[in-house]
Order: sequence, then structure tokens, then C-alpha cells
Amino acid sequence: MNAAHEALSIRGRPRPASAASAVLTLAWRALLKIKHVPFQLFDVTVTPIMFTLLFTFIFGGALAGTPRQYVQYLLPGVLVQTVLFITVYTGVGLNADIHKGLYDRFRSLPMWQPAPLLGALAGDVFRYSVASALILVVGFILGFRPQGGATGVLLAVALVLTFSFALSWLWIIVGMLVRTPESVMTTSFVFLMPLTFASDIFVNQQTMPGWLQAAVGRNPVTYLANASRSLMHGQPAGDAVLWTLLASAVIVLAASPVAMRLYRKER
Repeated sequence: MNAAHEALSIRGRPRPASAASAVLTLAWRALLKIKHVPFQLFDVTVTPIMFTLLFTFIFGGALAGTPRQYVQYLLPGVLVQTVLFITVYTGVGLNADIHKGLYDRFRSLPMWQPAPLLGALAGDVFRYSVASALILVVGFILGFRPQGGATGVLLAVALVLTFSFALSWLWIIVGMLVRTPESVMTTSFVFLMPLTFASDIFVNQQTMPGWLQAAVGRNPVTYLANASRSLMHGQPAGDAVLWTLLASAVIVLAASPVAMRLYRKER
């Protein structure tokens, strides 16, 4: 009887999870969601491989003489394009959570309230890393040989992940403004398609008409692709890296307060 009374007696409330613990837990949740949404797994694994193979063998002979020569130019750009496309799923997942009523659950939990957003972003960074690794492996098989060595490749991937993290804040805003996950996809690709294709991911901008060079040269994706290409091949990349980091900072500073305000309002 005494043991039962002791077990049922009121004790102090457990301490709430720390901010870091909440973010890590929700980041793990973001990764587990891939098991239940196979299409996301497709985009992380199959799409990077498909893009690399298609662009290398379809455009390689025409643009560089041989696919092996073209992949030296193409692969850093395809890495940028593929990872940027995957950032859309940050907004898609958030929109799905809103419509499933998970915001009410999160609100009832004694945790740091920005944790669901930051946890989703942290989980997505891991997915971007997986896609980057797959592209590099396929590139090495096709003959990609980065002159900058492992250090240059790692710095390029880190730069792509930084810009992708920043861009994901925009899709968080879209995810909280539109009605359905499908609308997030449609809205996001309306912006992503011109950003990625109107850049020098596939061809050198010097081959374009003058008026187009002016537009492409000011595209932040062009700076990112140039920086990644230069880092991987051991070439000077200072200006392109600085402009990419500046663009990332501007996006985060402009979009994150709006996203957090919408997040609190949504709750």
C-alpha cells in the first residue's frame, strides 16, 4: 500500500527539454518522415543520379567534345541545381503538418516553440548532404576529377548547404501561405526553374547574348555554381564565395523573421 501511495503521489513536474534537445528530436522526426513519403526518398536518391547521367551524356558531346570533359564543368552545377530543388520539401512538409493539426500538438508541448521549424531545417540539411554525396559518387564514376582535392570538394558542398539552408526559409513562408502541399511545389518551382536554368550551371555565360549575360551574371545561383566549380577545381573563388554568403545572409535576415511571425500566427 505504501509503495502504491508513493507511486501515485504528486511529484515535481519534469524539466522541459532544452532548446537543442527539442531541435534534434524534431530533426530526427523530419528524417523519419522520408519512410512514409517515398517520393521524398526518390528525389534524394534517384533524381540526383538521373540528372547527372542525363545531362552528362546528352549535352557532353555537343558542348565539350566528350562527356568526360563536360562532367568536369557540369558536376558542380548539377550539385547546386539538385540540392536547390530538394529544398522545396521543407515547405511541403510544413504545409502537411499544418493541415494534419500537428501545430496544436506542438503548442501543447513544453518545448522551445521555434524548434519545429529549426528541427525541420536541420533534418533537411542531412538530406541535402545525402544527395550531394550521391552526385559526387556518380561524378567520380563518370570521370570527374576535382583539382582542388578533398578540401575543395568539402568546401563547395558546405557552401551549397549554406545557401540551401537560407533558401529553405523562403519555402517555409510559402508553406504557411498556400493551401496544399501541391501548391507549395508549384509555387516553388515557378521560382526555382528560372533561377537554376538562367544561370551558368550547364554552359559558360560567356557563350550567351550580352543582354542575357547581364541577367545571368547577377543571378545568385550563378555565383553559387561558380564558387562551387572554382573550389572543386582549385581556382580562385573569393568573390563568388563572398557574394554567395552575402546572398545567404540577406535571405535569412529577410525571410526568417517573416517565417517566425507567420509560425506564431498560425499557431
